[in-house]
Amino acid sequence: MGVKPSQSGARILAALEKVAIHQPVGVSDLARVLDENLSATQRALQTLADEGWIRPAPGKPVRWELTAHIHTVAQRAYGGHDLRRRARPALEALRDETGESVLLNVPDGGKFVVIDVLDSPHYLRVAAPVGLIVSAKASATSRALLPYMSPEEQAAYLGEAPDAAMLEHFVETVEQGYAISIGDVVPGSTNIASPIFEMDGRPIGAVLISAPSDRAIADDYARLGAMAAATAQRLSRGSAPQTPFHTARARSAR
Repeated sequence: MGVKPSQSGARILAALEKVAIHQPVGVSDLARVLDENLSATQRALQTLADEGWIRPAPGKPVRWELTAHIHTVAQRAYGGHDLRRRARPALEALRDETGESVLLNVPDGGKFVVIDVLDSPHYLRVAAPVGLIVSAKASATSRALLPYMSPEEQAAYLGEAPDAAMLEHFVETVEQGYAISIGDVVPGSTNIASPIFEMDGRPIGAVLISAPSDRAIADDYARLGAMAAATAQRLSRGSAPQTPFHTARARSAR
């Protein structure tokens, strides 16, 4: 007989995730987002606060935000990640060569998550915390990894089937070996990502170069993309799988 899952535990975890997305958030708004009654939401929030996961944000009325504890846990968890360990030297070399911030992002349960960050030495730079959830809609990471997933997986990450514009990005990723997002997620930020593959061809991560758009000018895209792709290739254990987007003919066929 299987073990019965804890409904209260699931409620607490759901509350933590929604606080992360909507913070700072009050109990009434959170209850509506969770579709839970007020007292159950209050108990979940109090449990999270007692255990150090959330705290009251400044000001009135009381609204809740994450503490730094979640980042500590993320560092510990992803610190033991095999890809993160073996990728670190290559990412450091890429950061030093480009002078820009370099990130390692992975697919994780329908989301894309930052598991390692090497900050640019420039005073003006793009900074992202470990554990950050990356947009699946318009990010360079999604454009780099989704072309190599099944239609069902693509829809799960996007919340819908990819539209014509996204499919065009898929074609460009396969043709170039990297994907670009220019101010689509964070205004003023240009991101260039290239996929990492496991032995069976699964995309297991993305090497991403992130820079202020004023510094990453159009003339640099191909150079930075080639550098990201070369690093991703070194970290890959397998080759890219065949996809419907592997030739330029896919563009004209649509």
